[in-house]
Amino acid sequence: MDFESWVRTVPLSITGDSLWKMRAYQLALFAANIGWVDVTKLMTDKRTISLADQLYRALGSIGANLAEGYSYGTGPNRARMYEYALGSARESRGWYYNGRHILSDQVATHRIQLMTRLIQLLLVAVPDQRGKLLREEKAAYEVADITDIEKVSTPSLDELIQHIPISSLDV
Repeated sequence: MDFESWVRTVPLSITGDSLWKMRAYQLALFAANIGWVDVTKLMTDKRTISLADQLYRALGSIGANLAEGYSYGTGPNRARMYEYALGSARESRGWYYNGRHILSDQVATHRIQLMTRLIQLLLVAVPDQRGKLLREEKAAYEVADITDIEKVSTPSLDELIQHIPISSLDV
């Protein structure tokens, strides 16, 4: 499955809403959808049942907060909700890193990279709504393979949503 195939399965009641125009929202729903398989695999190991719960809550929170924030119009309320979504995206990325022992390196690396791309989008959306820059240190937000120390080529968002590795549920 890739992003375009998935989009064709999303009901018109969602894609017909003006919120759907927001790329970060689309990616948040997509990430939660592909996260379902990851969470299912994490739940097969007693050591990561709690991690699976936290990951799925964080993934779902990204889209939920974007939807709520979008409904406020512009300004500080919208920006605050987008910041919550940003926090949930960062949380999801951390849970994926912690789950790498059960998920394959390929899957964990892909999800970490996808979350990083989503974080990049939100780091633009928040100041746009707030009308000023975020107060955080400048970070490169480069995406590298978690198993390699040296830098590797950073996949584009298009590459990340076209080639989706899926965890095997075999235990």
